[in-house]
Amino acid sequence: MPAQPSTTRPASSPLTERQEERRRRILRASAQLASRGGFDAVQMREVAEASQVALGTLYRYFPSKIHLLVATMQDQLDHMHGTLRKKPPAGRTAAQRVAETLMRAFRALQREPHLADAMVRALTFADRSVSPEVDQVSRQTTAIILDAMGQDDPTPAQLSAVRVIEHTWHSALITWLSGRASIAQVKIDIETVCRLIDLTESEAPRPLS
Repeated sequence: MPAQPSTTRPASSPLTERQEERRRRILRASAQLASRGGFDAVQMREVAEASQVALGTLYRYFPSKIHLLVATMQDQLDHMHGTLRKKPPAGRTAAQRVAETLMRAFRALQREPHLADAMVRALTFADRSVSPEVDQVSRQTTAIILDAMGQDDPTPAQLSAVRVIEHTWHSALITWLSGRASIAQVKIDIETVCRLIDLTESEAPRPLS
């Protein structure tokens, strides 16, 4: 891998329209390569060529392959969120709606198993340098869950339940990708953990000690 630039564009710097379009091309190329060959198929030089940007420019946007694939997951979740908003879940309770939403998101990833595996592996390998991107993935997942709940101002107990649900969803995705869980088992696990939402409507969880 070529040497990475010593400086990168600050994450908080606003992008111009041209830069945003370039970033979208990079993320599309990353997703397409991952869809065809998984984690190992996403090589920075190939991404640069497919997105028609210079390799040095690619590194200014994404300092590493891990940064790129975590950002790709955030982009995929953002797209899923938009799709879910157009067709909201129809469950009667918040728990049912969240379970339906997460299973719809899971099935979307199921249709692209190589891409899902590449993104999850990137999240697993991410170190502290990728924390902003990982945090953005977590915030996006939280937003999807809260939208399904119909909750704009969650209580601390509800946010705690959301975090546990998010962890379970991520773990279920890993076990399915590794062949250690069936879709049926994933569905049971998701529906079970989503029942935590019903508990938060009556009282906040009490500490164990």
